[in-house]
Amino acid sequence: MIRRIPAAARHYSDYDWLRTYWLFSFSDYYDPDNIQFGALRVFNDDVVAPGTGFPTHPHKEMEIVTIVLSGEITHADSMGNRAVIKPGEVQRMSAGTGLTHSEYNLGHEPVHFFQIWFFPDVPGLKPSYDQRSFTPASWRNHLRPVASGQGVPEVVSFHTDATIYRCVMDEGTEQTFHCDDARRVFIYVVSGQLDFGGTMAVQGDQVRVDLEVLVKFRAVEPSEIILIDSPSCKGFGYDGRTLRGIAAR
Repeated sequence: MIRRIPAAARHYSDYDWLRTYWLFSFSDYYDPDNIQFGALRVFNDDVVAPGTGFPTHPHKEMEIVTIVLSGEITHADSMGNRAVIKPGEVQRMSAGTGLTHSEYNLGHEPVHFFQIWFFPDVPGLKPSYDQRSFTPASWRNHLRPVASGQGVPEVVSFHTDATIYRCVMDEGTEQTFHCDDARRVFIYVVSGQLDFGGTMAVQGDQVRVDLEVLVKFRAVEPSEIILIDSPSCKGFGYDGRTLRGIAAR
């Protein structure tokens, strides 16, 4: 089954300093039918104004991947890491048994980034960190893995049986992704327009795929996507705060 979720269905919040689209239940947005997709728990499309950001806050039992599209964000955490994440870079923070961190835009332009959370395959991991730079040419007309828990080399590692891919497609080009009934495929259209065998998806749309042996799509115009391959049923549930829709960031 290939299901398109239109851009207008995303939950939008504007806090002046932060403009964000939440693709799954998050903070004060709660939809019991939209908690997660397989092991994928959070996909936030964030824009943070210069001189602002997220003050120090806690996380626990989550694999958190940050992908910066434009601008830059400065990260600091209780493990002693301090880093600037720029376009083309991917960062992973494994919260495990618990940590704190902050994220600030100390630059002079808005920073646009995706933050993606997965349930880890096993609880109780020691908190850890990884970050890597990629050349944008590496995902031109190619599904380039950038973060993975499947043993893929030369990517940011994390602790879930899942992989995140980036791809920029020229008009008229096609991509095919093989999957099976034990996996789920999530695609976010960053820009452009794609044809999934008659199902059209445009900027901001999501495509969620279940019980298919392959996903094939064509760029109707120059397009960019994030594709996430994740297991159907991994994860160990939600805490009470999440179930009440008040999970702390």
